[in-house]
Amino acid sequence: MRGHIWLMAGATLAVAGCGKAEAPARSESAAPEKSVLADGPAAEISKVAAADLPAGVRDAVLARVPGMTIAEAERKARDGKVFFDVEGTRPDGSEVELDLIEEAGTYRVVEMQRDIAWADAPAPVRAAAGAAADAFTPARVIESTQEDGTVVYELFAPGKPDEPAAEVNWKDGKATLRTERNEY
Repeated sequence: MRGHIWLMAGATLAVAGCGKAEAPARSESAAPEKSVLADGPAAEISKVAAADLPAGVRDAVLARVPGMTIAEAERKARDGKVFFDVEGTRPDGSEVELDLIEEAGTYRVVEMQRDIAWADAPAPVRAAAGAAADAFTPARVIESTQEDGTVVYELFAPGKPDEPAAEVNWKDGKATLRTERNEY
């Protein structure tokens, strides 16, 4: 009986070995094949002088970064939503940008950004971006801290300064290449 079981097991393995090999299943943490995101919807962008910012924008900015000196701002309208990008310096002189969204007449800071060198991004973020078939070396990197603590690394392709070509989320020690753009 024992010999019969081994014979059946061997025959089963031999038949299974003759089948077509299948690619290993991708895990959820595996990077997508491509990193470059589809173009986002166009935004209507207008410059806004610091003195002309709505009071709610100014209040939200100064609540997040007390003592910030506002250097410039833009109002963006896209997909029926209004956003403000406010750039300036902290009291220590370091540059910062805050992105705000308007919701029912109030303004909420949704991300705080700063430019960094690509070499200063965490190694897992660089690895996740570099694993894609269409990987590129970013010409500009924005480190963007979100409300929930996620840090999004916005990667701008050489010659394409208007919007990030790829984005990588970094949270809880995990880097994930994004497949969709942030709305703001």
